[in-house]
Formats: sequence, C-alpha cells, structure tokens
Amino acid sequence: MAKLTIKSSFRLNSGFEIPLLGYGTGGPLEAVYQTPANVTESVVSHAFKTGYRHVDSAVVYRNEAPCGVAIHKSKIPRADIFFTSKIPPGSMNYATAVATINETLERTGLEYVDLYLIHAPYGGRKARLEVWQALVEAQQAGKIRSLGVSNYGVHHLNELETYIEEIEREKGKGMGGVLSVGQWEVHPWLQRKDIVEWCKKRGVVVEAYCPIVRGQRLGEPSLKALAKKHEKTPAQILIRWSLQKGYVPLPKSVTPSRIEENADVYDFDLSTDDIASLDTDEYSPCSWDPTVDKD
Repeated sequence: MAKLTIKSSFRLNSGFEIPLLGYGTGGPLEAVYQTPANVTESVVSHAFKTGYRHVDSAVVYRNEAPCGVAIHKSKIPRADIFFTSKIPPGSMNYATAVATINETLERTGLEYVDLYLIHAPYGGRKARLEVWQALVEAQQAGKIRSLGVSNYGVHHLNELETYIEEIEREKGKGMGGVLSVGQWEVHPWLQRKDIVEWCKKRGVVVEAYCPIVRGQRLGEPSLKALAKKHEKTPAQILIRWSLQKGYVPLPKSVTPSRIEENADVYDFDLSTDDIASLDTDEYSPCSWDPTVDKD
C-alpha cells in the first residue's frame, strides 16, 4: 500500500477523485447526531484549516447552506474540495428529487455537487429507480459529478445494477448512470462483508459513517491495547483501521481538538496482526440500518 496522507484519494468509477478522509456533518435522521447549522460554518472551516478537503452533508442535516458558506470563504480552489449531499427519504420520487438537487445547488451556491447519494432505500423499487434516474439526468446536465447510494442492502444494489443494465441495453452505454460510491455504517463491530465484497468486485468505493461507533466501543480491550501500542487514541485507531481497509471514513466532531485528532492518523501503520485483532463477527449497528428494509 502506498503511504497514506491526508491528501490521498481514490479514483471513482466516474473518473473523478475522492479524498480518502471525509469530515462528517451529520448522522442518521436523529437530530441529536447532526451538526447544527449555526455551528456548521465554523467547524467545516476548521476542518479545512486542518487539511480536510472532503465534506459530507445531506438535505436532512439542514446544514448544506453553511457548508457552502465555509467552502466559499475558504478560498480553497473549488476543484480541490469534495462536497457530498443526499436525497432524503421524503423526496423519493422523480419530480421531488429533481427539485431537491436544484435546491442543494441554490442553498450552497455551488455550480455542481461532487457526489450525490440516495440517503436510504425507502419507498419501494419504483421510487428508488425514479430517484436514480433524476440523479443520472442531473449528472448529464453537469449538476453532479458522481453518483452513489447510502444504506442499500445487497438486494437493493442488485436491483439498481439490473436497472442500469436494462437502460444501457435500451439507450446505450453509460445512459443508466455509473455507481461510484456507497455509504454505510462500517466499523469492526459491523463489517458488512457481503456489501463490501459486492462493491469491491465493481470498483464501488465504500464510505464508512460512524467509523468511531459514536464512542460506544472505545473501551474494548483489543482497541485499547492497540491505542497503547501505537500511542494513539482508540478513535484514531478506528479511523486508521478504516483507511487501511480501503474505506473512506467520515468521522464527525464539533470539537476543534477532535477534528484535528481525527486527521492525525498518518504517522503510524496497523500491522496485519493489529487489524486481525479487531476482526469480529458482530452485527451491532450504533445507528439506523435501512439495509435490511425489504420494501
């Protein structure tokens, strides 16, 4: 593996680059885990000063606008910043999705969104595919650079892949859109090996939200042992685990010192044995889990 730095990135199936470390500004739909709008601008600005270039937002977080303000005030070239938003569960139809994408651009003042995801697979097959089509058309219009999904189970991913293949047979290669990114809660106690394997086979980048498990597992003996060995915090070990697994972790904090701490993960490596010591068969979400939805 090439030496990782805060500037490391992956090339997506869309052809664009995604920074490997993201700054998360929200959680699931519970408001307590979302970064309030009135502090978002300052914490995103601090993340930029720390070296982050990737900001993960969503319509339901209600903080797209201050993210946009922080981006504009940063004076960082727009091409160097990667901004994500998401279609909310309440916008799961074609017309509403089209309007939602346009509203994101208006709220942020951005000319394009780097990555737009479907936030959850709710609403049924027809709704999911309508919203995907809206994303594809927005990408073709230059409003979005890369497309993805969030919280999809393998059955949802297979459904989307089949739809893309059908559209390509009907309209031509690329017309069904290209899946570049999938975002899930992923950490040692929720490894989602079936989903990760599906993505790996297709070159789909896996983003990991809740990479430090909301602090709920920081006292695990195996984790504390690695923190002591590497003279790092348990949270830093978990972020490094995610990076070395080939994921894009999205740690979230509104505390400046922790924003910095979460980015200070490039001066050590976890060995193969270290990573194996964190391997578990647990299926323990600390957040919502729409992957199991069968609608």
